[in-house]
Amino acid sequence: MKTTKTFLAILFMLLSITTISAQYGNGGYGGNNGYGGNGYGNRGGMSQMGGINQRSEPEKPKEIPAEVTVAKVMEDMKPAVELDELQVIAISNVLIESINTQGRILKQDSTQDEQIKDFQALSENTDRQIMNFLNKDQKEKYLAFKEERKNPKKSKSKDKKK
Repeated sequence: MKTTKTFLAILFMLLSITTISAQYGNGGYGGNNGYGGNGYGNRGGMSQMGGINQRSEPEKPKEIPAEVTVAKVMEDMKPAVELDELQVIAISNVLIESINTQGRILKQDSTQDEQIKDFQALSENTDRQIMNFLNKDQKEKYLAFKEERKNPKKSKSKDKKK
């Protein structure tokens, strides 16, 4: 009788330890299953609601403001075309308006051919407005700058590797 009680007590303790080990993972010292020692399982502290929301609603890419894009373009254009500050401001405003218009064209419900035509017309209009702010020498430099941006030269380090 005493051995039966001892056997049942040991069996009960073994089952309890196994259950606790399975619940908290590796004997309560962390691990990749159960609660993992931090009380949150293997999710690293993220709540289940947060995980569900992230899966069902993917994040949209953040839009870069037109002003930031234009500032980067103007950093390159100003020395290449030798623009003064007034020209920089005027051309920046034209480019910002052009970028904003591009966004509106993309959001319209129109065919790809119509969008291409709209982009070409916008490009021609933008170039015409920029050319109005430039003198003869700057116009040639602007055309060269534009051509260089369309077909950037390969860096010398890449040519050496080939």
